[in-house]
Amino acid sequence: MTLTSERLAVSRNKTEGRLMIGRSLICLLLTVILLTGATAEAQQATKFARIGYLTTGPRSTSSTRIEALRLGLSELGYTEGRNIVIEARYAEEKLDRLTDLAAELVRLKVDVIVTGGATVTRTVRKATSSIPIVMAQDPDPVGNGHIASLARPGGNITGLSSLSADLSGKRVELLKEILPQLSRLAVLGTSTNAGNERQLRETKTALGAFGVQLHYLDVLSRKDIQAGFRAASKGRADAVLILSGPFLNPHRTEIAQLAMKYRLPVIHTGREYVEAGGLIAYGVSTDDLARRAAIYVDKILKGAKPGDLPVEQPTKFELVINLKAAKQIGLPIPPNVLARADRVLR
Repeated sequence: MTLTSERLAVSRNKTEGRLMIGRSLICLLLTVILLTGATAEAQQATKFARIGYLTTGPRSTSSTRIEALRLGLSELGYTEGRNIVIEARYAEEKLDRLTDLAAELVRLKVDVIVTGGATVTRTVRKATSSIPIVMAQDPDPVGNGHIASLARPGGNITGLSSLSADLSGKRVELLKEILPQLSRLAVLGTSTNAGNERQLRETKTALGAFGVQLHYLDVLSRKDIQAGFRAASKGRADAVLILSGPFLNPHRTEIAQLAMKYRLPVIHTGREYVEAGGLIAYGVSTDDLARRAAIYVDKILKGAKPGDLPVEQPTKFELVINLKAAKQIGLPIPPNVLARADRVLR
């Protein structure tokens, strides 16, 4: 091969090399563009759902419920920081804060609002008619005017009923087991509370079946609590029943102390009262209701209309007994009642 031919061959090889490098760079560039586009699409597809949560209670006593909600969401594939954000708001048992907190969640444009109780649902309902509302618990959602019916709620509200009123008969049965001589029962409630009327009506019916007299004491202010216990003691009540409601919740410790002072057995609707020193509580598991509320959130985020989702009823109940409180008032708890307790405080 001549010198000229060798030079031509070398030049040809260099040209081909440059072309190969150029093609590789173009392929690399196209790959980067495609990957960047795919990443952007993936980020766009992974839209964060914003879930509002509002309750009358303080953060301390509401922690187990919101953790139950998180657990329920986790079971359905939702994780905070990855595909959901939970905007939790606590009224700290100051009912006058609810309106502002509800308005704040509406301004945040959350996708769903989970409400912890009838009073909260009523407040959120006034704040928005478009954002879906999931009731984590409500003693009487139809009677409270939140929904049209359990099967077809209508509007922007659905969720779970706590059946608090329907459990009145069971609470009376428990009292009769513990106090066979029960003949007079003092009932403390708040007439302005959503669901109070139905709870009282169901309690009257249950007491009538046992021939027990009912003495209702309306609690509209804090001073009415002590006055109520004083009246119960003066009226020779054998026991006291506290109806559920947000007004009495902040005064759990005071109620327990008054029960000790007047040596009156008191039965409550929620375990928080027993944890604060109360004697006994029987009611639905609010943690279980909060976990099940996640199912409604999931369905709504996937396009379901809240008004088309039937309201469900509780399936899990809990009996909590405080033996220390029983000992302080000299009340023996029958072994058969203790054996049925889900939790016993000693």
